[in-house]
Amino acid sequence: MSKVFDRIKNLIKAPARGRAPVGQTPADVIWTENKWKLLRYRPRPEGLAFETPILLVPSLINRHYVLDLMKGKSFAEWMVAQGHDVYIIDWGTPGPEDRYLTFDEICDGYIGRAVRKVAKRSPHNKTHVLGYCMGGTMTSIYTARRPEHVASLLALAAPIDFDHGGILTTWTRVSTFDLDSLIEATGNVPWPLMQSAFHMLRPTMNLSKATYMIDRAWDDQFLDGFFAIETWGNDNVSFPGTCYRRYINELYRGNLLIKGQFSLSGEPVKLEDITCPTLAICFLHDHIVPLPSAEILIDRISSEDKQCLRLNGGHVGAVVSSKASQGLWPTISTWFAERDGANTTKLHAAAGE
Repeated sequence: MSKVFDRIKNLIKAPARGRAPVGQTPADVIWTENKWKLLRYRPRPEGLAFETPILLVPSLINRHYVLDLMKGKSFAEWMVAQGHDVYIIDWGTPGPEDRYLTFDEICDGYIGRAVRKVAKRSPHNKTHVLGYCMGGTMTSIYTARRPEHVASLLALAAPIDFDHGGILTTWTRVSTFDLDSLIEATGNVPWPLMQSAFHMLRPTMNLSKATYMIDRAWDDQFLDGFFAIETWGNDNVSFPGTCYRRYINELYRGNLLIKGQFSLSGEPVKLEDITCPTLAICFLHDHIVPLPSAEILIDRISSEDKQCLRLNGGHVGAVVSSKASQGLWPTISTWFAERDGANTTKLHAAAGE
């Protein structure tokens, strides 16, 4: 018993020893603009197994390394090991001057440039695109409006129907949520403010995590993963104010994407214009993006090759847990592999592109 208490004491002191070693998969910066970077994970020594690269687009308010959490729990590392050519957007940290960044500049500009940069490295001038959470919302919007270089779309726990966005939708629609005053006062909406809102979705979550951690204080492997997730969960990104205003007003409050009234750079966005192979992955216990919000994407698009997978797990845990390498990750790898290179070209031709 004394050893357990000694271990708990060490756990309490752990944050003072520094961050957990996250985002360790070797990668090179191939493009940078303003605060964001486009990274390419270094391919495995034996070379690539597939022609079509994969671009990972994380949520605008989260650090990219959730998909490269730590050795043995890194989706990016695992995909590279399978022979995929993997790229990711690192959004960086917005400064006060970024309060005026618009949704169009980020979605059509930044994501668009990333798509084109990656697609140029493919013999077919196309890239698979995987968008996680808000990254999935933005990549769905982008693909509907700019399909030219998108070989396939994978929306991972991505909110699409904001009428079914759960408690977050309820909160954004109350009259006491003074959006304009918030942005005027803060410029970029501070990440601690947004994080507190996510904590309120499950008020007892921190207590339950602490209890669970103490119960497994003897398990070093578990603790390594636990602190890696906690490092990521407390290292978020503030939301550029102008972009945030539109995101809340037109999506959470207006649900304009589902209504067919959303636009990108002044051009209408219609989900039915998505014709590339598309996979939506939703999680049954996701309290951030409820199932009805994410699964509707497949019903609204025109793709012949489309599928919705409804899996156990929550918004983050299902993606980074030890079980993910045995279930979710192989599923994603296989789905992309089956739509690689010439196969993707044939699928696009069948869809009439």
